[in-house]
Amino acid sequence: MSSVYLVRHGQAGPRYSYDSLSQLVQRQASLLGEHFAAQRMQFKAIYSGALRRQQETALAAWQASREAGLAQPEPIIDPGWNEFDLDQVYKELAPILNASDPQFRQDYEEMLRLAADDSSPIHRTWSSCDVAIVRAWVEGRHPSREPWRAFQERIGSAWKGLRQHGSGEAVAVFTSATPIAVGVGMSLGVVDGTIWKLAGVMYNTAISSLRIKDGEATLFSFNSVPHLKNAELRTFR
Repeated sequence: MSSVYLVRHGQAGPRYSYDSLSQLVQRQASLLGEHFAAQRMQFKAIYSGALRRQQETALAAWQASREAGLAQPEPIIDPGWNEFDLDQVYKELAPILNASDPQFRQDYEEMLRLAADDSSPIHRTWSSCDVAIVRAWVEGRHPSREPWRAFQERIGSAWKGLRQHGSGEAVAVFTSATPIAVGVGMSLGVVDGTIWKLAGVMYNTAISSLRIKDGEATLFSFNSVPHLKNAELRTFR
C-alpha cells in the first residue's frame, strides 16, 4: 500500500492576479513543512503543478522540512496537476451569460466594481458570479478550451502516474482545490459536478490523504490543517 498526500497551495493573490501569492503563503507553507518534519513524513517523491502558487508553496514547504531536519526530494513539476483556468472560463462564458441573464450581468458588473479595490473582501470570497460561471462550465452548456470532462480526464491521468510508486512509499502532490476534489471524488466513486462542493470548503495548504492498494484509492483524511493552529492562518481563498 502506498500513501498519497494531496496539498492545496497557500493563499493566492487578488482576483486580477490569482496566480501570485499573498503574504500569508510563506508562513502557511513553512508550518506545513515543519509539520511534515515533526511527523517524520518522508516522501519518496514530491510533485507540484506548474502554476506559480503551486510551485512556490511546494518549495517553501520543502525548504522548511529540510531546515527542520528532514531531507526531502526536490519537487517535480507536472502540469497535469494544474488547476483549471478560471480566467479563461470567464472570458469564454461571461459574455454569453451577460447576454442571456440580466441578474448575472448586474452581479458581474458589481463584482468588477468591488474588485477594483484591492482591500475588498470580494478577492477572498466566492461570488454568485463565480458559482454561476463554474456551474455553466461543469454542465457543459457552452464550448470551452478545456471542458469539465477534459479537465477530469487530465487529473485522472496525473493520478494514474502516481501508481508507479510501490508499497510503503509516500508521495506528496502540491496542487489546487479542484484537482484535489476530483481525486477525492474518484476515490469515493463520485464523478459528477457535485464534487465541486469539496473544492469550495478546502483550506489553503490543507492535506488530504489517500492510500492506494491494488490500484484502488481509499480516502483516509480530507481538508486537514494540523499545522495551522491560529485562526488567521486558516484561509479559503
